[in-house]
Amino acid sequence: MSSKFQLNIAARAINNNGVISYPTESVFGLGCSPISEEAVNKILQLKQRPVEKGLILIAGELSQLEPYIIINNEEEQKIINKKTATTWLVTKSQLTPPWISGNHSKVAIRLSKHPLITRLCSIINQPIVSTSANPSGANPAMSSLKSRQYFSTLVDVYLNDNTPLTGQPTSIIDLETSATIRK
Repeated sequence: MSSKFQLNIAARAINNNGVISYPTESVFGLGCSPISEEAVNKILQLKQRPVEKGLILIAGELSQLEPYIIINNEEEQKIINKKTATTWLVTKSQLTPPWISGNHSKVAIRLSKHPLITRLCSIINQPIVSTSANPSGANPAMSSLKSRQYFSTLVDVYLNDNTPLTGQPTSIIDLETSATIRK
């Protein structure tokens, strides 16, 4: 488990346009501040991913995501009450940067119950970008070591955690239509 000291170092990196590697519910991810175009572009370069595809915002509290989304009370409850880790496509607000939403009218969000993510987002009081820690075409990292092998010194902070990973990507559901985009 990453210590409070390590989480504070990661928070400092995020607040200074840095990129971190961290465990999610499924695989290790790369993250940064969603308002840092510089850091997001670094992640896109590391992954060899086009900005048009968009990225996920992940947070421990729905309030941390609220500046970037437009939802009603019923949709809010649907997100909060979901028991499994789910990525939702939600109508984006005007504050959602284009480097997050890509060419889409919606933004992908996930409310996480992962202890490390909830603690980190609480420290910085904002969501973080979440995308799998792997170059395009490579298998997602299942450990901090594998993430480090992929990216070496190009990532500012590597966090670790003992929480088991599923190895499976989260489902993606359109909140408005309930259509499943990815199982």
